[in-house]
Amino acid sequence: MNKAARTKQFIVEKTAPVFNEKGYAGTSLTDMTNATGLTKGSIYGNFANKDEVALAAFEYNIRQITDIIRQEKAKHDTYRGKLLAYVHTYNNFLKHPFPAGGCPILNTATEADDTHPALKERAAWALGKWKEAVMQDITRGILQGEFDKDTPVEQAALTILAMVEGCLMITKLTGKMHYRNAIMQSLETFIREL
Repeated sequence: MNKAARTKQFIVEKTAPVFNEKGYAGTSLTDMTNATGLTKGSIYGNFANKDEVALAAFEYNIRQITDIIRQEKAKHDTYRGKLLAYVHTYNNFLKHPFPAGGCPILNTATEADDTHPALKERAAWALGKWKEAVMQDITRGILQGEFDKDTPVEQAALTILAMVEGCLMITKLTGKMHYRNAIMQSLETFIREL
């Protein structure tokens, strides 16, 4: 990696938590320079504008979560176990290096749904990829005889995603961890009954 690529990566790594916590509209150039210790010229010498930085930061945050989930799923030999990895991961989120500010899909979708089409598109793409991965696990579980052959695959995948994202939103909004525990228990029951 050359110096320019390293600088660009440094900017992304340092601003990703800021964008995830403050959102696109709430993150100022001053926030970016404070996070990186670089000048405005250094940031905009590597990125055309704030949009490019925000999109790269979103991708970085998504990769962090994807890597965590992938590692946790790899610990399981069954497809039910792979789905339950979501429950165990989000129940023990403090043990993992999740992005500061929580789920970037939830944060970005909430902010960008009416204000930033490019970020909204990226968040929708990330959610779609996640849905595909869950559907693939369910389909393979059906083929292996782990899940009922009549399981509505897309509906089940969407339910899992909605329960995870809803759990994160409710817990973040209220600060009540027992809500997270209750929702994750419901998700575990749902997965075990597939």
